[in-house]
Amino acid sequence: MSVARCEICGGMTTPVPLRGGGTLAGCSICGHLVRDLVTAPADHRDHAYGGEPTLDRWRLALTYRLLRSDPPPRSVFEIGYGTGSMLRRFLDAGATVAGADPDQLELAVDPEVRRRGDLHPAGVEQVDTGRVSAELVYGIHVLEHVTDPLRTLQVAADLLEPGGTAQFLTPAGDSDGLRLYGQAWWMLEDPTHVRFFTAESLRRAATSVGLVDVRVTRPALDSLTTDVGSLTRMLRPRPRPHGVLGERPVLLAGMTSAPIVLAARAARPALRPTLHLTARKPA
Repeated sequence: MSVARCEICGGMTTPVPLRGGGTLAGCSICGHLVRDLVTAPADHRDHAYGGEPTLDRWRLALTYRLLRSDPPPRSVFEIGYGTGSMLRRFLDAGATVAGADPDQLELAVDPEVRRRGDLHPAGVEQVDTGRVSAELVYGIHVLEHVTDPLRTLQVAADLLEPGGTAQFLTPAGDSDGLRLYGQAWWMLEDPTHVRFFTAESLRRAATSVGLVDVRVTRPALDSLTTDVGSLTRMLRPRPRPHGVLGERPVLLAGMTSAPIVLAARAARPALRPTLHLTARKPA
């Protein structure tokens, strides 16, 4: 592997073989995983987007419930806003909204968000943090994509008002799913997933940029189709340029298996494939 030092804590990395082939670089101290597409190729998907519109709407509603607070935030900033669907929910709840996104997926943005939001069509690192601030800064599955995750978290902290909250969702490199499915794990299908945090590496990353009250949890309801997608990739490996969820039988299996998946995740939280970081900027 080309990575010798952990990008989060500076510890030495060693090869981590994956079931079914492929290798990641894992930190011996915090467990953080980094991926090189040469040694752990995506194989089955050409494009970063591998979702399904109906599932995406459900997931959006569940994620909004996860992010919202009582009382709701007065201002929010989303890193990687995509179509602006999540910002639209906060906008409708009365918040002022802003965000940054380089538009790598070439998605059409919600017209009301485009009209009323303070949108920056660039990476968040290019946002002037001296002129923009928010009570809530969040990113939904973005940290696994960026060039420099510590820089992204630092900008998020700089964008926060004193006492404000940062929240991030990202695939869990310490999930049982990676061990069970190996190279077939659905989170590896996306060729732009270049790292996988563990709970420990995510805590260290947040603390290193000055955030406090750091908490990392594992939401039960995020990415409910991960197991079905992973099993399909494991048992029926073949090229799927649009992703395994682009196949209707797999999608239906993922939907109907949700109660079983939830029961398994309740019994063993380590099966949950996502980490949820919540932290605060000191007042």
